[in-house]
Amino acid sequence: MKKSLPLLFLTICLSLTSCGRKPAPPPPPPPAVMPAAAPSPIPSPIPLSTPTPVVEANKDARVVVLCYHRFEERPRDSLAITPREFEEQLAALQASQISVISMQDFLAWRRNEKTIPARSALITIDDGYVSGYKVAWPLLRKYNYPFTMFVYTNYIKGGPNSGGQSISWEQLAEMRDAGVDIQSHTLSHSDLRSKKVAPDDYERWLDTELGDSKRIIENQLGIQVSVLAYPYGLHNEIVRAAGLKAGYEALFTVYGQTITWGGPSDQIGRYAIESKKPQIFASAIRFLGGAAPMPLTTDASSNPDNSAPLSQLASASMITEPENGTTIKEASPLVRANLATMGELDPVSVEMWISGFGLVPAKYDATTKTISYQILRRLHPDFYKVIVSGRVKGRRVETQWNFTYAR
Repeated sequence: MKKSLPLLFLTICLSLTSCGRKPAPPPPPPPAVMPAAAPSPIPSPIPLSTPTPVVEANKDARVVVLCYHRFEERPRDSLAITPREFEEQLAALQASQISVISMQDFLAWRRNEKTIPARSALITIDDGYVSGYKVAWPLLRKYNYPFTMFVYTNYIKGGPNSGGQSISWEQLAEMRDAGVDIQSHTLSHSDLRSKKVAPDDYERWLDTELGDSKRIIENQLGIQVSVLAYPYGLHNEIVRAAGLKAGYEALFTVYGQTITWGGPSDQIGRYAIESKKPQIFASAIRFLGGAAPMPLTTDASSNPDNSAPLSQLASASMITEPENGTTIKEASPLVRANLATMGELDPVSVEMWISGFGLVPAKYDATTKTISYQILRRLHPDFYKVIVSGRVKGRRVETQWNFTYAR
């Protein structure tokens, strides 16, 4: 009994000692198991831009190009037309359902990049007369018709050849801002075949006429110039090659003809419109020249609408050298005409007669539809008539014009 007291005492002490201690904290709970994150979606590939569909130009479309110069109430020469006549012609285009297209649409069509209406027209205004800004532009806006201004830079107000009728750079900039197309008509409006320039200087002079005018317009207006109108419509192989080399995509003459898709880009014909020759505009909107021309004959019965015989219309609608009805001072002139409005002539059948000379050995270029003859002996002061004839589908067609030589 005595022996168990120490053991009991020890047991009690140990119990009292453990009562003074703080209980041990419970073990931490196990970490919560987080749900697995959903996998990030794989981004969809960025779709590639849809390729621009290739447009096949309608190569059977036809275009006529109209060329104007000045707009005056009382035209004093062949370069002018009255505002009333001009508006009547714009209304006639609309009534004939001929679509007036822009130069850029025309070029895109020729590059096979765009389709244009089957019967289309281009309107161009040459030189840079202020009447193009003051008179023609408001009328063109009225009909919502695009057009092109061909300007020669020496004539623009402030230039060495400018005058009271000249347009200004400020007016051209206003037209540019409104969407009017502005292109080159060379530097000085000289005949680019010029014989007045020394042979050693000719190439440099030609490059200046073509290149400087392009650069001046581009620098003044901040635009791209890619089209040229030959002064007087005159050109030759050297001039055409220089124009293409200078960076012009299209070069225009003033030989009236219907333009088809595959025609040459360095001699695109235009109808030069005059107040005194309404037949020119009438021929243009009938699409007489070029593809699928109307037959031209001297038989009046083939012209049921009782208008002038088509053979006469051909004469009125072409540009001739010398110009019809003019007086010249060149004793040995080049006699030439573009015969596109006469139809698809049999090249072998084309002949030229000149009064006082008879049948002459003229050359006919079937590609450009141009007949030409250089008179070698000096003319006597007199009145001269030129007659050109040929055959279209077996029928004889004829046109004629006249000029006077005076010393």
